[in-house]
Amino acid sequence: MKIAVIGCTHAGTAAVVNAAKLYPEAQITVYERNDNVSFLSCGIALYVGGVVQDPQGLFYSSPQQLSDLGVVTHMRHEVLSVDTDAKTLQVRNLSSGEAFTDTFDKLIVTTGSWPIIPKLAGMELGNILLCKNYEHSNTIIEKAKAANHITVVGAGYIGVELVEAFQQSGKQVTLIDSADRILNRYLDAEFSSRIEDAFRGKGIELALGQTVQAFEGRDGKVSRVITSKGEIETDLVILCIGFRPNTELLKGQVDMLPNGAIIVDEYMQTSKQDVFAAGDSCAVRYNPTGKAAYIPLATNAVRMGMLVARNLMRQTTKYLGTQGTSGLKIYELNLASTGLTEGACADEKLSAEAVTIEDAYRPEFMPTAETVTLKVVYEKESRRLLGAQIMSAVDLTQAMNTLSVCIQNEMTVDELAFVDFFFQPHYNKPWNFLNSAGIAALPGVKTEQLQHA
Repeated sequence: MKIAVIGCTHAGTAAVVNAAKLYPEAQITVYERNDNVSFLSCGIALYVGGVVQDPQGLFYSSPQQLSDLGVVTHMRHEVLSVDTDAKTLQVRNLSSGEAFTDTFDKLIVTTGSWPIIPKLAGMELGNILLCKNYEHSNTIIEKAKAANHITVVGAGYIGVELVEAFQQSGKQVTLIDSADRILNRYLDAEFSSRIEDAFRGKGIELALGQTVQAFEGRDGKVSRVITSKGEIETDLVILCIGFRPNTELLKGQVDMLPNGAIIVDEYMQTSKQDVFAAGDSCAVRYNPTGKAAYIPLATNAVRMGMLVARNLMRQTTKYLGTQGTSGLKIYELNLASTGLTEGACADEKLSAEAVTIEDAYRPEFMPTAETVTLKVVYEKESRRLLGAQIMSAVDLTQAMNTLSVCIQNEMTVDELAFVDFFFQPHYNKPWNFLNSAGIAALPGVKTEQLQHA
């Protein structure tokens, strides 16, 4: 049995490691364009900001470790084309230039994603950088040393984390986004506004509600960003606009979403027999809506990669879908979200309601009892939980993992009110704040009643 794997970051590494253990007699061959595997790109901002001193900690596997499992690892090899009917691959060795053909019985496509690169005047200028892989992170660190003013384009998680890292390194920073607020895909305005206030308080310029139209330069390097609302002088630009699935190899051969994300079934099988896919190259089942969606997260990738291995020879383990749960720490604020925001519900034409509570997370008689802000979104008619967001100075983000499970299991906000949680004054109140949010949503309950709940 010949198993070929294209791409080896999160999903690919998980698929390879598990397949090697499950099928020791199989011949597994990995093709990877880079010279490394398993880089945790979600740690780039920590690396850039100096929190992570040794970048080797951002790798959880290596070509040598895969080879030790009996896997044939072809690093710096690019797959040029795939014929899923003939079950062949055309490959080029990027070091020698040699091209050759390989065959497979089972194909695992874990080609991941690539940053969206706008087609704008001045894109060829130096010091306009991407932020995705290990090479990018090293380039950013090196270029940032000589930069006084750094401009980040894109106010998603990566962009926001980089802004904090650059500011804490003593740089003048501008954050540009076409939306009128940051993190609009993950948080509603009452949460994102707190981060915006924190940024402004640190002297960070927020250029929101404007799009980049061009770049201008001096001596071959970017010196000015032209937006729909003005001009920004800068020494360095980091593009964090978003990602698109890297799936050109299978275009026209398997079913995809309009953006190119590969559609897989609950066993990670594509529409073509013996061709499996996982990770950022794929669509996932988004449980809050029940639809296929593109949600490139490392957590989704490693789960899907393991499932590919387990289902490669026969269907054994179903994919449970995702809630897109994610977390973020900016200065003293700990934030996390799961499922749909209230704004996203409106975009999905879902009739939804929300309840927001602010309360001390543990009894006020304790030496400290920081305030937690929790918002829970639910469907109006069925009262099914759709999403939640949390923010506090103390780390309570694991509560979103709890609510992720609740959403996955289609619980209602009324059931949330009476879920069994432990009580211990070090950690919470007799009514956990998740219970309190559910109670606040119960018909007939008034805000003042919650003070005695």
